[in-house]
Amino acid sequence: MAVFPGSVIVVAGRRESMPSPGRFSGVLRFDLFEVDLRAGELYKAGRKIRLQVLPFQALAILLERPGEVVTRKEFEKRLWPGDTYVDFDHSLNTAVKKLRQALGEDKNKPRFVETLPKRGYRFIGNLEHAAPPLPAKTPAPSSGVGQLVRLCAESKLSFVLVSADEEAAAEREKLEAAGDDVGLSLLIMSQKLLLVPNATQVRILEIQQPDSRCQVRILEGEHYGKTALVLLKDLAEIP
Repeated sequence: MAVFPGSVIVVAGRRESMPSPGRFSGVLRFDLFEVDLRAGELYKAGRKIRLQVLPFQALAILLERPGEVVTRKEFEKRLWPGDTYVDFDHSLNTAVKKLRQALGEDKNKPRFVETLPKRGYRFIGNLEHAAPPLPAKTPAPSSGVGQLVRLCAESKLSFVLVSADEEAAAEREKLEAAGDDVGLSLLIMSQKLLLVPNATQVRILEIQQPDSRCQVRILEGEHYGKTALVLLKDLAEIP
C-alpha cells in the first residue's frame, strides 16, 4: 500500500494520518507523465511537478481502475473515511481542479481525467507500468569513445529525455530555466527531444569537454539509429 507522507486530517478533535488510497505501489506512466505511487510524486518529462497530497491521492485512486468510473461516493469513502468532518463536494472539486492544472488539461477537452456529471470521474489516458528498477549504476568512463553503454535515468523514472542535437539542447536549457512545460512538450512532439526508455543501449561517438556531454547513437527501440546528446552522468556501463 502506497504511503503519502505529510497528510493530516482532523477527526473528532484528534490528529490522525490519512490512510493511503493506493492498493499497489510502483511507478506508472502515461503520456509524458510518470507517477511514483510509493513516494507520492508526479513527474513530467523527467521534471518533478508540484502536487498537493489530496490531488495526488485522487490521481492514485483513478489510476487503480483506468477506464472505469470512480464515483463521488467512492472518493468520499476513500479520502474522507469514518467521522471526518469536511465539505466533501467542495474539497473533491478543488482536488480534481488542482490535479488538472498539474496535468495541464482543460476539463472541457480532457485527455486524462474525464468528468461524468453527478457521477464521478474516469481516467482515460493510456496507462503503462514502468520498467522495474535497475541495479546500481556503474558510471561510464570519461574516455569511452566507441564504447557500448546504457542510458540510466535519474530517480525512479523509466525513461531518459535526450536532445537530438546542439540546437535542441540549447532550447531545452532555456525552456527548463523558464519552467515552460508547454515548450518542452512541443520539442518532444517535434522529435527534437526524445523520450528513450531507461537502460537502452547506446554507443558513444564523441565526448565533449568541459561539460561532459556525449554524442551517442541509439541502438534499440523506436529511435534506433538516431544520434542524440546526453550527459555523461546519464550513461552507465553494461554489466
